[in-house]
Amino acid sequence: MNNRYYKQEMCSFIGVEGQSNIKEKHVLLIGVGALGSASAEMLVRAGIGTLTIVDRDYVELSNLHRQQLYSEADCEEEIPKVVAAKRRLSAINSEVNINELVMDADATNLLPYLENVDVILDASDNFDIRFILNDLAQKYQIPFIFGSCVSSYGMTYTVLPGKTPCLHCLLKQIPMSGATCDIVGVINPIVQQIAVYQVAECMKLLVGDFAALRATFLSVDLWKNQHYTFRVEKAKREECLSCGAYATYPYLQYDSQTKTSVLCGRNTVQLRPPANTNFSLDLLEYKLNKQLNVKRNPFLLSCEYEDHRFVFFQDGRVFIHGIDDIQKAKKLYYSLIG
Repeated sequence: MNNRYYKQEMCSFIGVEGQSNIKEKHVLLIGVGALGSASAEMLVRAGIGTLTIVDRDYVELSNLHRQQLYSEADCEEEIPKVVAAKRRLSAINSEVNINELVMDADATNLLPYLENVDVILDASDNFDIRFILNDLAQKYQIPFIFGSCVSSYGMTYTVLPGKTPCLHCLLKQIPMSGATCDIVGVINPIVQQIAVYQVAECMKLLVGDFAALRATFLSVDLWKNQHYTFRVEKAKREECLSCGAYATYPYLQYDSQTKTSVLCGRNTVQLRPPANTNFSLDLLEYKLNKQLNVKRNPFLLSCEYEDHRFVFFQDGRVFIHGIDDIQKAKKLYYSLIG
């Protein structure tokens, strides 16, 4: 048959009109690692009109077990993920307009790419950018689909500005400690599971079937056979600074962004977390002690991770010794902290 979307159009909830809507829509996808790879491929196969993909990283061998768009050849060439992703996605569906951006997404550099975006899809690897995306979604009234997974556990939630609680309402403060893929690993099935839920929600938005959207926060642990949905409508807070009556979008402000600097002559990068971060050396020690050899005194905490020495101070600052590349330092930081 000549119509590649025929079987999709046969679904009564999509139809010819819904497929036409999908073809006219624009999705902004932040991150094309594990979740992003799976989501991007599904959206491209579904016939999305425009897909803008953003990622700061390049392909490595350890990505291949769960990041389905990439090959060993991409690793050998150290191809940026968005470049390799576009090459593969365009081979799957040449009709889709794919914009690839090799950059570290933040509150400033994303602004030019929000025009005509219908859905923001989160496939990032840290809560700094997730809270920025949440505030951008609220400020510019763009639906936002949060997703995260680690080990065999994942979670996802759909944010409709003006209607549902936002991510800030639910989590309130950026978690500075917790499990990450680099500490406890991740299995491919949970990646696929969360991506499936995210893309299904995205397609509902693209065809305009708002009544079909899931109104709950979803949590899944595939290994433990656990599946939970949480009703969150009462979590919406009028005083929320991201979505409340007097929103100031705090995570778009300079003080709420992670600051970086290179310490001259020391082969060390300093990172300073957002001013409103709830930071605790005690909690950090508890979390990291499970996997690493942690040293602690009344003033700071230190540990060795991937041939680099991390030193955390009580005010939240961290020195990463043995590196002078800010982007690589941030990657190490998010790998360790989340």
